[in-house]
Amino acid sequence: MAKTHKKAVGALLHHKGAATFRVWAPFAQGVAVTGVFNNWAKLPLASEGDGYWSVEADKAEPGQEYKYVITTQQGGELYKNDPRSLQVTTAAGNSVLVDDTFDWDTDTFTPPPVAQQVMYELHIGTFNRPDPSAVGTFADAKEKLDYLASLGINMIELMPITSMSMDRGWGYATQFIYALESLYGGRQEFMEFVKTAHSKGIGVIVDVVYNHIGPDTKDMWQFDGWNENNGGGIYFYNDWRAETPWGATRPDYGRPEVRQYLLDNATMWLHDCHVDGLRLDSTIFLRNVKGRNDDPEHDLEAGWGLMQQITSVAKKINSAAIVIAEDVGCNPYLTKPKTEGGAGFSAQWEVCLPYTLRNVLKAVDDRDRNLTGLCNELIRCYNGDAFQRVIYSDSHDSAANGAARLNQEISPTDPGNIFARRRSLIATAIVLTAPGIPMLFQGQEFMEDGSFNDWQGLDWDKATRFAGILEAHKHLIALRKNQYNNSRGLSGQSVAILHLNEEAKMLAYHRWDQGGTGDDVIVIINFANHAQKDYWINFPRPGAWHVRFNSDWKGYSRDFKNTGADSIQVDGDRGMFTIGPYAVLILSQDK
Repeated sequence: MAKTHKKAVGALLHHKGAATFRVWAPFAQGVAVTGVFNNWAKLPLASEGDGYWSVEADKAEPGQEYKYVITTQQGGELYKNDPRSLQVTTAAGNSVLVDDTFDWDTDTFTPPPVAQQVMYELHIGTFNRPDPSAVGTFADAKEKLDYLASLGINMIELMPITSMSMDRGWGYATQFIYALESLYGGRQEFMEFVKTAHSKGIGVIVDVVYNHIGPDTKDMWQFDGWNENNGGGIYFYNDWRAETPWGATRPDYGRPEVRQYLLDNATMWLHDCHVDGLRLDSTIFLRNVKGRNDDPEHDLEAGWGLMQQITSVAKKINSAAIVIAEDVGCNPYLTKPKTEGGAGFSAQWEVCLPYTLRNVLKAVDDRDRNLTGLCNELIRCYNGDAFQRVIYSDSHDSAANGAARLNQEISPTDPGNIFARRRSLIATAIVLTAPGIPMLFQGQEFMEDGSFNDWQGLDWDKATRFAGILEAHKHLIALRKNQYNNSRGLSGQSVAILHLNEEAKMLAYHRWDQGGTGDDVIVIINFANHAQKDYWINFPRPGAWHVRFNSDWKGYSRDFKNTGADSIQVDGDRGMFTIGPYAVLILSQDK
C-alpha cells in the first residue's frame, strides 16, 4: 500500500466542465463512477498500481450526484458514496459534486492569544432556530454573530457540523467527515459564516470526530469488499483494536492511507475553510482502546502518533490555531510539545474543574460544599501553563447524558429562581476569573434551562426576561479581557488561594500577571445562603481595593440586595468587607 502522500483524492472539479475522480480501494477488482454527468452509466476508473483508482469525466458540473461502483474480488458490486465527498444529499443518499472555490476577499483574521480567548460552545441546529419545524442553519447562526460580539465572545466552538445519520443530532455520529451537513446549509454557507465571524473579530473552532466513524457506517464499512474477522475493512481496525463505545468502528491509525484521510480532513478545515482551531472529540479513545489513562496494555501508539501529526499540521497551516483535546485523563502529556514526547495540543478540554464546580454548586445543603476540592482544581496547571485547559460550568456533555444545565440542577422545579440565578453567577464568575481558557455554553448567559438536546431551540425570550443576568455576563467577560484596563491579572499565569473557610463557606483567590495596580485581582466568593458581615481576609497590598463586580447588584436582578460597599480599605495586609448570600466580589486597585 502507498506510503507517500497521495494528492487530489476525492472528486475534483475543473473549470473546463470536467472532474477528476480518485478513490482508494486496494482490494477492489474494479472501480467505476456513475452519476448525473454520464446519465448514471458506469465509467471505469484506472488502477494507479498503489491501491488508488482514478479517471477524468466530462460534463461534470457542481450539484450533480454520483456514486462509486466497486467490483469486489468475489465479483459482486457495491454502490458506495465517496468517503471524501464534500456534500451528500442525505446520509443515505448520494455524493454531490461541489465547487469548492470561495471568495475569501481580504480575510486575514488571526485569533487572539489563548490567554485572551473567551469561547462560546454552540450547536448549529438549536442555537438560533427561527422556524421551529426546521433545524437551525449556518445562516441563522450568522444572524446572531453581532449578539455574540456584543457579549464579548471572541471564539466560537461549534459542535460537529458534518453529515449526520439523521436530520437532527449532536453531530458526533459522523458518517462523512468531509461533507458539511446539507440541512445546515452546506459548504458555501459555512464558509460565509466563518468569513462573517472573522469580520466581527470572532474566531471559529470546529469539533472533529476521529475516534470512531458512524456507528452507521454502511458506506465506509467494508468499502471495497475486503475485511478480516468480519471487521470493517480497509478504513478500520479489523481486530480487538476496533472496539469503541460506539461499535467496532475505530479507524486504523496505522494504515498510511487512513492517516492521510484524517490528516487531510484536518487540513481541509484549517486551510480550505479558514477555521481557527479544532477540538478533537474524546481523544482518550483515540489513544487507548479502552479509554483509559496510564494503561499501556491497551494504548494505541499509532493513535498517539496521529494526534502528534494533527497538531503539527495545524500549527504549520496556522501558527495561531488552537487545537484542543477533549480528554478525561487530565494527562499533562497531551499538551506537552512533541519534542518531549507530548501530543502537542494547545489545551485540553478536561472534566476536573467543571464537574468539581458543578458538584459544589448543586449541593442542596451549604455544609456539603467541598471548597477544599474546588481550591485544588483552581490551582491545577498543566506543564506550568495555566492556559493549557478549557474550563466551563456547562457544556453539551455536562448538560445532558442524564444531567441538565447547571441552573436546572440547582433548582429542578424553578431553574430561574433566585438561588439558581445567584449560584449560576458564581459558576460563571469562577469560569471567567480562574486560570484557563473560559467557555460558555449556548444560552447559559440568559438562564436557558433543561437538558441539552438536538431538537429544542434556545428560548431567546429569556435574553429579555433575564436581561440583568445577561448584563452580568457581559461585565464578567469585559473584566476577563481587561477591557477597562484594571483587571490584567485575569489573563495572567498566576493564582493563589488567599482565604479558605470551610465552616463559613468563604473562598478568596488572587490572580495576577506581573502584579501591581491594575493587574492584581482578588475574587471573593460566599458559598453560603446568608450575608457575611464585617468579614476579614488578607490582601496582597494595602490601600483602596475597588469592587469591579458585585453579583448582588440590583441591576442584575431586582430581587438582589446591593449588599456591600463599592470599595474596601486595606490597612497593612487585612481588609474588612460585607458580601451578600451566594455572591461574588471582584476587586482591583486603580493605577
